[in-house]
Amino acid sequence: MNQAETTKTAALDQALANIRRAVRQQKPYLVGGVPNIAVKLNQNECPLDLPEDLKRELIEAFFYTPFNRYPTEQPDRLCRALGEFVGWDPDGILVGNGSNELTYTFGLGMIGEGAAVVLPRPMFALYETVVRLHGGVLTAVPPRADLSFDAEAILEAVRRVQPVLVVLTTPNNPTGLSMPLHEIEAIVCEAPGFVVVDEAYVEFTEEESAQAILPAYPNLILLRTLSKAFGLAGLRLGYMMGHPAVVSELLKARLPFMVDRLAEMTALALLERPALLDERVALMKRECKQLTGHLGAMDGVEVVPSQANFVLFKTTVEPDVMMDRLARAGVLVRNMGGYPELKGYLRVNAGTPEENKAFLVALKKALS
Repeated sequence: MNQAETTKTAALDQALANIRRAVRQQKPYLVGGVPNIAVKLNQNECPLDLPEDLKRELIEAFFYTPFNRYPTEQPDRLCRALGEFVGWDPDGILVGNGSNELTYTFGLGMIGEGAAVVLPRPMFALYETVVRLHGGVLTAVPPRADLSFDAEAILEAVRRVQPVLVVLTTPNNPTGLSMPLHEIEAIVCEAPGFVVVDEAYVEFTEEESAQAILPAYPNLILLRTLSKAFGLAGLRLGYMMGHPAVVSELLKARLPFMVDRLAEMTALALLERPALLDERVALMKRECKQLTGHLGAMDGVEVVPSQANFVLFKTTVEPDVMMDRLARAGVLVRNMGGYPELKGYLRVNAGTPEENKAFLVALKKALS
């Protein structure tokens, strides 16, 4: 290396040293995958796009929207519509650019340097990243042998570390398992800080939503998304529900203008079509149930029963090899080996009947 290159390297190292250590220690969230795959079942998406007539109606309306004007700082119309849809005070609703973006609001609003946070394992990896980025001290609680949350162990951790934040995801991504309401309530009662219950897949579970106890606990916050059942993953919309006074405080940590006009217009249109949503949820639940049954009947396949729109499964073939074989057949699933508890597991979300059939045919061939 010559002198000029050495100088450039030293300058770069000096610049990078100014980025916080907590940031440099993390990895970017990248799903990866095969471009232009025929059957994409790796991100728990709704397999159905919006009806063509509705999309045309929305695009026509959007044409007359002034692009040079800001949207409202917070999407008040959507907050009111969501409040009516779910039966909650709109002042207790905060809408974000996807529920993932709202997790950073929790970090800004609750997690200071050295703050204790309790997270069960395995859980959507972004939560751990948010905790570490904000300097929190993480207590991770392993699952039971069947991969369900160990509520007693979570309670013990809460009593021991007195966390400012506990996060529960039910149904859980990546396992698809739900936590009973009485276990959630026991943790909320014991927690000195906030308990966030991520209900991204609430439309698919048979368990009662934590919204049933939300009025009684000001330290309880629910997080939901319009990416799954609503099928709006490409428009990025999520929302939190909580006591209006709590939401008012968290609003201070929010950036303005995070929800664009097209996303808000589309969500408003869907909220006016509950029958369409019900029909799509019924399809995904039916397809997921059938997918689970077919997987469970295959030799060499172990499946985890799910209350979400995806299924966790394990085969006798090493996951990377199986992923490659499926990709060659035009099918994309997810390797869950990044979670220590899920070594050997793959995850597939329910697609259309045609997509699920293609996956099952490819899996049978790959196993043989």
